[in-house]
Amino acid sequence: MQEVYDFLKKAGTYYLATVEGDQPRVRPFGTVNIFDGKLYIQTGKVKPCSKQMAANPKIEICAFAGGEWVRIAAKAINDDRLEAKQSMLDAYPSLQGQYKADDGNTQVLYLQDATATFSSFGGPDRVVKF
Repeated sequence: MQEVYDFLKKAGTYYLATVEGDQPRVRPFGTVNIFDGKLYIQTGKVKPCSKQMAANPKIEICAFAGGEWVRIAAKAINDDRLEAKQSMLDAYPSLQGQYKADDGNTQVLYLQDATATFSSFGGPDRVVKF
């Protein structure tokens, strides 16, 4: 999990895919945090991606950095604990102007049953599960 976190931080931007009905939806994200031994992402409950993950928690994440990319398949599980939300906001102080741990909008989700596949053009795939 640490390797996946480090890669996503290095990439800076990753792309989160959700499903709405039968239509894939992809958007750029940048938040990633480790809290309580789990890898977390963050969004707002008012956003379509939050509603999509509530209806179908299966997601995929893709990021590219340094000639290598990672694809992560997982379930996004909502964690409504204030401590989890505050940990994310502490890791990203720039979000604190838009979000507060107790604002009713801030949402953090951890990745469950995750499979991360690291790939490059020059070598075999490497799989990490967490």
